[in-house]
Order: sequence, then structure tokens, then C-alpha cells
Amino acid sequence: MAFSSSPHNLGNPSTNFTKGKMTIPSKDLDIVWGGDDRYWTIPNNENSAAHLHQVSWLEVTASVRGTNPSKNYDVGFRVSLTPDAFGWSNYPVYIMVKRGKEGEFAWKKFFLNTNETNKPFEITGRLIKAENPLEDSSDDQMVYFGLYEVWSGKWKGGLKIHHAFITESP
Repeated sequence: MAFSSSPHNLGNPSTNFTKGKMTIPSKDLDIVWGGDDRYWTIPNNENSAAHLHQVSWLEVTASVRGTNPSKNYDVGFRVSLTPDAFGWSNYPVYIMVKRGKEGEFAWKKFFLNTNETNKPFEITGRLIKAENPLEDSSDDQMVYFGLYEVWSGKWKGGLKIHHAFITESP
């Protein structure tokens, strides 16, 4: 078992948005229980996927600074399921996104198809531009988003997270 000061993988808290589209490697995501190799394998390099072995609490999050509150953004995760994936059939995952610490989450529900394995696909959500943007507010320039399945309490595994992404959208 990997021992660290936290049972969680603490990602890169200083991710700054680059114009257009950017990806966030799986090693730079905050992953609950990601610091314990009984539950996750977190890669050391940017081109490898994080591999979920088993958890009953799926929480994978990212935050990005430097977005424009006057623009819409699509956020998401590029994922795949392994042939031995389990626990996904009856319980959806949710992608949630918000602007700033005080923002309200927008969310979208997805059911994963365990018959489609080893084929990467995207789980996406949309952040709509702020109604009254404060461009000089650093909090309004932060986007928080995540992938969750914490409500069923059921064990699940066999998910690979290749990367997260954020894209300016019309």
C-alpha cells in the first residue's frame, strides 16, 4: 500500500486556463482515495490514465483559474471502462460544475455502459456565462468541476480516467 500524508491524490491547485481548450492530466486531478493503491493507481506521467480498482465513493475534481466569467465553458472527463468493470449498471455518475466558491452547481447525470469497454468516451457538462460577471473578481474566474458517484454506497471499479478538459464554447 502506498503511504502518504493523505489518503487522497491531491492534484495541481494552480492550473491556469489557456485559451481555447486545455486538458488536465489525470495525475493532476484531486481524487478521493487516490493516495491509496488498494483503490486507485495514479500515474506519474501526463499521458497515462488513473485506474480505479474499487471504491464506494467516487469523487474526482479539478479547478481552473483564469477563465472569463462572460464566456460559456464545456468541462468533462475522458474515460474508459475496463473489461472487468463493475458496479456501474444501476447507478449513474454525475458531472457537476460551478463558477467561484459561492456559485451554484450545474449537474448532469450519465449512465455508463459496461458493455463498451476499452473505448474512451467523454462525460461532459456546461458552465453558462455569469449573468452579472465581475471580471476583476478572481473568484468568478475560477471554475470547479468534478465527476461523482457518492450516493449509492455501492462498490464500483474498472474505470480509467484519461484526463479532464475545459473548453471555451459559444
